[in-house]
Amino acid sequence: MAVTTQRRTGAPTIRRPGAAGRRGEPRGLVTNLVGYAILVFFALVFLYPFVIQIAGSFKTEPDAAANPLSPVPDPVDLTSFQRIFEGTNFPLWMTNSLVVTLVVTIGRILLDSLAGYALARLRFRGRGAIFAAVIAVMAVPGVVLLIPKFLVLNQLGIYDTYTALILPLLVDAAGVFIMKQFFESIPVSVEEAARIDGAGVFRTFWSVVLPMARPALITLTILSFQGSWNEFPHTLVAVQDPALFTLPRGLADLVSGSLGAGSQYPLKLGAALLATIPVAVIFVIFQRYFVRGANEGSDKG
Repeated sequence: MAVTTQRRTGAPTIRRPGAAGRRGEPRGLVTNLVGYAILVFFALVFLYPFVIQIAGSFKTEPDAAANPLSPVPDPVDLTSFQRIFEGTNFPLWMTNSLVVTLVVTIGRILLDSLAGYALARLRFRGRGAIFAAVIAVMAVPGVVLLIPKFLVLNQLGIYDTYTALILPLLVDAAGVFIMKQFFESIPVSVEEAARIDGAGVFRTFWSVVLPMARPALITLTILSFQGSWNEFPHTLVAVQDPALFTLPRGLADLVSGSLGAGSQYPLKLGAALLATIPVAVIFVIFQRYFVRGANEGSDKG
């Protein structure tokens, strides 16, 4: 259908439908191309250090020293990985990290969920003050608490033990906050129906509410695993025995020069690459379930 407009001269003009859209198509195409080019550029900037890490771990020592930023190893050499397992305590660091990370992750899932449900649903005196304290803890930089944490661990007599590595990390304020916010989004009518059927508070939480919180639980699992696996400052004030070093502490020991003379870039980069793999695998696996759970939640809504 034609659209007629009137100019000041009084002569009518006819504007064909779709003409403005066709004139704007080249401009929109250019805008899209520029946007994609910017995104690709920043993606390459973000990924290039990881590419250098992978390539450097397969280089020889002279090649890594002469061409540290080259993304292509010349020649490809696997000696660094052999030295990682035979010349360092990497297997011990890996074992310690697995033990600490698994225990901390399971503990956070259970305890953060319990605390979040209590703050979201139970009515008790001081509930608002406790939640305000949780928010305040999230605002405090972790480095501020290092010296008080060391003093507490020392006074309790658990310094330089597995308990010192695990106990202070079992609950975190961010996890409590995430679970509380998610539990508040679940309809109260679901819990009321369970109570009518005779379920108590804990049974309602465990059998009814917690299965519905799968997206939040998976998010908490990813964050807890990644955070405890990469935890470094806490290990500085919790342990000094090399037999209790986790991967971040062990890698820091390698970078600080414990291997002796030479840069030994391939060995250090290879150890860092191996330490990255478990976190990447966990993230990829649980991200799929997180997206599926989020879609299920939106369908129910």
